[in-house]
Amino acid sequence: MPAAGDWLGSPLSLVQGFFAQNGPSLDWQTKVTEYFRERLKENDAVSWVLHFGKYREVADCGPNEEVDLNSKQTVTLERQTFYCVPVPGESPWVKQTYASSSQARVCPSTSYTPSRQKRSYEEDEDMELHPTKQKELPAGNLSENHGYGEPKRMEKEAPTRQQITPNCTSPLNLNFPLPGEKGPACLVKVYDNWDGLKVNDVLEVYGILSVDPLLSVLNDESRDSTSILLDPAECMDTAEEQRVHSPPASLVPRIHAIQVHKVQHLNPLLPANIKDEENKTFVSSFLSELSSVRAELLGFLTHALLGDGLAAEYLILHLISTVYSRRDVLPLGKFTLNLSGCPRNSAFTELTYRVIQQLVPASHHLRMTIQNMNELKFIPRKDYTANRLESGILQLAGHTSLMLDETTLEQGQLDTAGVHNLTAIGNLITWQKVDYDFSFHRMEFQSNVNVLITSEGKSLLPSDCHVHLQPQIVPPNMEDYTGSLLAAVLPSTLNKFRTYVSLLRLMDYNISDEVTKAVEDDFVEMRKYDPQSITADDLHRMLVVARLLSLSVGQTTLSRERWLRAKQLEVLRKSRLDQQKSVNGNEP
Repeated sequence: MPAAGDWLGSPLSLVQGFFAQNGPSLDWQTKVTEYFRERLKENDAVSWVLHFGKYREVADCGPNEEVDLNSKQTVTLERQTFYCVPVPGESPWVKQTYASSSQARVCPSTSYTPSRQKRSYEEDEDMELHPTKQKELPAGNLSENHGYGEPKRMEKEAPTRQQITPNCTSPLNLNFPLPGEKGPACLVKVYDNWDGLKVNDVLEVYGILSVDPLLSVLNDESRDSTSILLDPAECMDTAEEQRVHSPPASLVPRIHAIQVHKVQHLNPLLPANIKDEENKTFVSSFLSELSSVRAELLGFLTHALLGDGLAAEYLILHLISTVYSRRDVLPLGKFTLNLSGCPRNSAFTELTYRVIQQLVPASHHLRMTIQNMNELKFIPRKDYTANRLESGILQLAGHTSLMLDETTLEQGQLDTAGVHNLTAIGNLITWQKVDYDFSFHRMEFQSNVNVLITSEGKSLLPSDCHVHLQPQIVPPNMEDYTGSLLAAVLPSTLNKFRTYVSLLRLMDYNISDEVTKAVEDDFVEMRKYDPQSITADDLHRMLVVARLLSLSVGQTTLSRERWLRAKQLEVLRKSRLDQQKSVNGNEP
């Protein structure tokens, strides 16, 4: 009998051996049949020739192998593809926290590693890809979160390359909502439970990384079509669709998801879910020192706002605010703050943003110049030629802090695009929604973005609360002043501030029937003395302020003390606005 050899990979070589020993007698045929029959009885050998297609991009066939699509053993399954990018506006301290916690424990298995936190969005009926102006790409992030806020993350830079796709002369860029962002993008293939994944969700994905170079030759007409079988979803109708839906795996790797979790928050200093039983100790321990943390944060923000303690109080309330529910179309809990009295054409707003960026996990500073309003794309728009959704600036993850800087606004004319952008900002502030543009119709997507408006006079935009800044300090150099302020804060103290802001956004709150009745009676009493100046809007604002004040000191229900404090703050705020109005007549 000939040597066994590779009877699966090279069966004809084995058959040739039988023929060489027994030919030209016909006995060789019988011996071949008997040999293979016996081999296939060994250890369920029939299953050796079966392969799974799940978690793969390509069925890579060896010599003399092909995929039998008509086999009775073929099982067809379904999966959904999501185009994901890093969290828009993710703060540098968040990236550094992940990197520092993972460097000693994690090594990347390939040149690309998937990002821990990815924004996933449904794209009409299919995945979408949008080019931005970028030619090199940091390769990725890897992280995990275990126990009490010990995240794991690895970042590695990819070498610079000119990203040219087949049959295209321009580089393929990535679908980042914010201009100038850098980071990895990826296609996440989800095999089950994708119905709960929504636009702008932040996801934690565990899966199998695919950077198969065969994906880069999808459009190469010279490839041997019999040697590989590509995912049919990768084969689109037009060259432009192929370009944006099937980018090179070296630029946009694929992740075949095994586990996908929605991320409750973006702060790596907190446990993944603060309501889990094992995390209650973390929460209670932090709440025990909440009053001292709040006092330190108030002092820190007072210095940042040039000695204005009232403005600092309201800024704390703004930072911990969040949309906790919706009543019909009305988002409850939002607290858009307009901070007027900001010096025009100075470094104040830029440096104030730098301070806020140190406190929140994700943020963006939008300068409302005429050029930006007319030229930037604020809302996502469907590109039907490429069959993709092009991202816009307002496509942000929940709990992102957005600073709108009106101090840079100059004289000029808004064109049609600028007017539409201004309307989109107003809708975001008032309704916490963004209407995506699908050309023939608009589709509403809910948001949860904290908007801070800095302006010289009262903002042109709507807001929930207007505070006029009254500086008590006039630093000779704002850059040096802010730099010294940030340098004076210990890293451990900054981390407490960051934990404070994120944790209080996630806490529950309620008002008892007894307190509700007392508030209503108090409101009626206030209306008796001054019915013109106390309106239903004033009551709503005072309730929001009272809620945020309660949460800011760790109380999850309204007390009479916090209600009185809310009224006091509102009196001081309104008094300041009245004083400003009497000075120049342009404040409300």
